Amino acid sequence: MKAMTGELSGTGALVTGATKGIGRVTAQALARLGAAVVLSGRDEQQGKQAVEEIRTLGGEAHFVAADLHDEASARSLARSATALVGKVDVLVNNAGIYPFAPTTEMTEKDFDAVYGVNVKAPYFLVAELAPAMAERGHGSIINVSTMVAEYGHAGYSLYGSSKAAVVLLTKSWAAEFGPRGVRVNAVSPGPTRTEGTAPMGENLDALAKTFPAGRPARPEEIVEAITFLASPKSSYIHGTTVHVDGGRWAI
Repeated sequence: MKAMTGELSGTGALVTGATKGIGRVTAQALARLGAAVVLSGRDEQQGKQAVEEIRTLGGEAHFVAADLHDEASARSLARSATALVGKVDVLVNNAGIYPFAPTTEMTEKDFDAVYGVNVKAPYFLVAELAPAMAERGHGSIINVSTMVAEYGHAGYSLYGSSKAAVVLLTKSWAAEFGPRGVRVNAVSPGPTRTEGTAPMGENLDALAKTFPAGRPARPEEIVEAITFLASPKSSYIHGTTVHVDGGRWAI
């Protein structure tokens, strides 16, 4: 980790799904910018390792184990994060599950699980944290979406529809909280090489080759957009989705 620039010094940040992949790199990047970061996730061992990495390099980080799936779990995490760092100025809703299967093979249990993690949890994290941000007159919320939220793809009806809901919520929350200084935006990644996409194997490369960039993204490339939206550099950006998808939006 490079020396911290202090751009986010004095701020608190909460990153969900931060034990690996995009979430873990996001937490590191926010700490590098000076934020006191709370990482959440289900894997306590990985979470503690991620925290130690940040602390070893001079950042402030804490881990809260959380299995986000409903209002109670979301509000509990928000309150724990606030207690640890004093206030949450940056919320990154990154946690998500993304099953791939035909509609006919999905069960109600699958449906509830996906919408619980991908929609309900971010909804109530925002409900718990955004009012305090608004009272302070500033804050940034970044929702991690997906390219399949905005076009039809066989096998992704459940995951894509849950993230389409998040895209609409991004706009609604921008309209609701933006007038009081809270910016809400989304980042839509394309094919990204992470632990979560590893099972796709060569299929990930094959998909990426159909896009202008011609390759999968590294998590750091997605995180550049997230940290930009978290920082004062994006002060006039409200309610938009930044497509970091290798050009999928262009074709």
